[in-house]
Amino acid sequence: MAAQLGRRLRRGATSGAVVAAAVAALAASQAPGMTPPPADNASGDQSIGAGDSTTPPEDSATGQSPYYTDLPPLNTPNKPGTSVDLPIVTGPAEAGIPATVLAAYKRAEQSIRSSDPGCHLPWQLLAGIGKVESGQARGGRVDANGTTSSPILGPVLNGVGFANISDTDDGAFDGDRTHDRAVGPMQFIPSTWATWGQDANGDGRKDPNNIYDAAQAAGLYLCANNRDLAVKADLDRAILSYNRSTEYLHTVLSWFEYYKRGTHQVPDGTGVLPVDRSDTSRGSTSPERTKPAGPSPSPSTPPATAKPKPKPSNPSTSPTTPPPTPPASVRVVRIKDAGTGTLTATAGGVFAGRPTVAALDSAGKPVAGISVRFEILGTTGANFGGVAKSVTLTTGSTGKVVTPLLRAGEQLGGFTVRATVVGRSMAPVEFRATVTARQADTLVRGDSKVLTATTGERFADRVLVKATHDGAAASSVALTATMVTSAQDSQAATKGPYFKDANGDPLRTLTDLKTDENGLLTLPDIYADGEAGTFLLRLTAPGGGSLIIELKVTAPAPAPTPSPTTSPDASPNPTPSSTS
Repeated sequence: MAAQLGRRLRRGATSGAVVAAAVAALAASQAPGMTPPPADNASGDQSIGAGDSTTPPEDSATGQSPYYTDLPPLNTPNKPGTSVDLPIVTGPAEAGIPATVLAAYKRAEQSIRSSDPGCHLPWQLLAGIGKVESGQARGGRVDANGTTSSPILGPVLNGVGFANISDTDDGAFDGDRTHDRAVGPMQFIPSTWATWGQDANGDGRKDPNNIYDAAQAAGLYLCANNRDLAVKADLDRAILSYNRSTEYLHTVLSWFEYYKRGTHQVPDGTGVLPVDRSDTSRGSTSPERTKPAGPSPSPSTPPATAKPKPKPSNPSTSPTTPPPTPPASVRVVRIKDAGTGTLTATAGGVFAGRPTVAALDSAGKPVAGISVRFEILGTTGANFGGVAKSVTLTTGSTGKVVTPLLRAGEQLGGFTVRATVVGRSMAPVEFRATVTARQADTLVRGDSKVLTATTGERFADRVLVKATHDGAAASSVALTATMVTSAQDSQAATKGPYFKDANGDPLRTLTDLKTDENGLLTLPDIYADGEAGTFLLRLTAPGGGSLIIELKVTAPAPAPTPSPTTSPDASPNPTPSSTS
């Protein structure tokens, strides 16, 4: 009762005159236009975000669609200011956020802070909006890629109790060709999604029903118009731009502050679902919470006396109640690799395969609803979905579960992905993954200049090389440059042209070379020693790319020898005569 009273008191505060006046002032100062989202290049992603700078219909991301009005419980998380990255921990149930949903919020924060650090986007704000918009994607009912098990659609925005927004997407996102509906875990109307939609999980689609895509789009939308969310006024403006409602602002801020005091990760599909919505009457109770009471017996009619059932004549044939089915977490006895295959990727790329396991019972049959934690072990830059080092996922009806896309970091070598059953002590499944160097299968000269120098001098022109792989520019590929004695001999020459090391000494092999983002590389200066002739420079790259370049060194021309000359004005000296 105390908790109910507290919730009612806090709800009453949302309609106070002071709050209403403040919100009205903020709404009046809101800039009328929206700027397009910035590019997101975090974790090697391609630039994303497109569209014009038009203001969405109804001047909000959701078109003023209804939302959940449940407020946080009065008991707050135990560790203020913390976020525990564990599958299951002790704490208030409402503080638990489904694993994939939590990973999406954190990824969006990291990505946007890399492209727009001045916005200071906190992931807890996305969590607060996700809570009131969809109950964290219906308690985390998403697949391994972060897509909801079924589309999340708001009511038809036909002007009956809601905004009136005619169809803008021909039903592509919301399935309605007459009016628009808010779509996905962050409840974007199609016209807003057309401007702010993102592909944050790298699957080639901008899907409003994908929590990674939706969280990224929501973060960029909140940061529009150069907002700094560390400033209270900008924070309020951002929330109001999502849904222009006093109570919406208060409700989101309540969850925002609640999540800032601490959260914990829960398995997907097990999040606490909200009940009360803004489009239901105040004080009404969800039918999920109560059942209608049966009619009271009439005082004039005595209650019927139950007749005892006759005992069966043959006890051996009496019906028996089958024993209850044990919970899934009890029935599972092992997990196994379910066809993952070889996990290999080049640095910065995406692994073609994804770790996959199946949960089985003692009879070898699949077990659904098992929470499996995947964790990346070892020193590596690899991650799930562009940000997470661990994810907790739930097996489906086939007993299988697949991780999100596994992305390689820049560090080469091997690492391990370990899968364990949450809350059970049983043998883990480990997958070995390998990150290889970026590759180039072709190396060509970037120009056609003849490279010449005089003995003892520096070559006038520097070598420009272009690297490609499968016809595309190969960026960040490590090349090796070696002065060789012949095209068939890979050993470094001991005389002829050379590079210089940090001390200025001759160096005939370089290994610390990398192509730029366009696959281009300009070699350092090359010098000729005292040997004249034609020499060879070999360039090689991982992936088979190879190139031989000729370097010509000539001896200096001999200086002309001066010849003696006789002055035309010169006259022979007179010979003195002899006198007697």
